[in-house]
Amino acid sequence: MILKKKVCMLGSFSVGKTSLVRRYTEALYQDQYLTTVGVKVSKKAIRVGDDDLTMVLWDLAGDDEFQKLRIDYLRGANGYLLVADGTRRATLDKALDIHARVQASPHAAPAVLVVNKADLAVDWEVTPEMLEELHGRGWEPLQSSAKTGDGVEEAFRALAEMMLGQKK
Repeated sequence: MILKKKVCMLGSFSVGKTSLVRRYTEALYQDQYLTTVGVKVSKKAIRVGDDDLTMVLWDLAGDDEFQKLRIDYLRGANGYLLVADGTRRATLDKALDIHARVQASPHAAPAVLVVNKADLAVDWEVTPEMLEELHGRGWEPLQSSAKTGDGVEEAFRALAEMMLGQKK
């Protein structure tokens, strides 16, 4: 039996949500920035332990002062990938704010926090101390680069394991 799990990609605009989905589902990266309007749905079948899982990835438009997260898109979600851009500290704060709003809604579900753009680490505003502070608050922030592929599989696998109860 193949399990299906809905995963929502959440975060500010331009943090790399679409790039992470493309890297994960198609092993592709494109430098050109494409704004997501509304939602784009992709799928990827994986094996996690003894389970066959199809991840249905909902790439949602970025949350910012002009466009707020549409909570109705979260209906039925089994998990969330919260994405921040390491080169813009404000996007980490926004990801944590989004998480708080989702957890306060009827659509609460497991979440993995990913700090993207590890290939630009020399330009990061998110410091190791900030990541350590998040550890102290119960997060296990992962680092990724949609451009190089580093950490992408690990982020989605960590969420899959959480959704299947194989990891807390």
